[in-house]
Amino acid sequence: MKNIKSTLKNIWKDESAQGATEYILLLMIVVAIVLLFKDRIRGLVEGRLDSLGGGLGEVSTNF
Repeated sequence: MKNIKSTLKNIWKDESAQGATEYILLLMIVVAIVLLFKDRIRGLVEGRLDSLGGGLGEVSTNF
């Protein structure tokens, strides 16, 4: 019985995988946010790329 208690205490105190677990949870939250707002993000990125492409077209025609 003491072996089981000491093993459970050691498992409870072990923090070696805590950092990896936190990074995995953070990554899951970021992925969930991206999936929730993917249409809005896509619209913003396409708008920025269109304005960038228009700006590059203006620069190349001025030469």
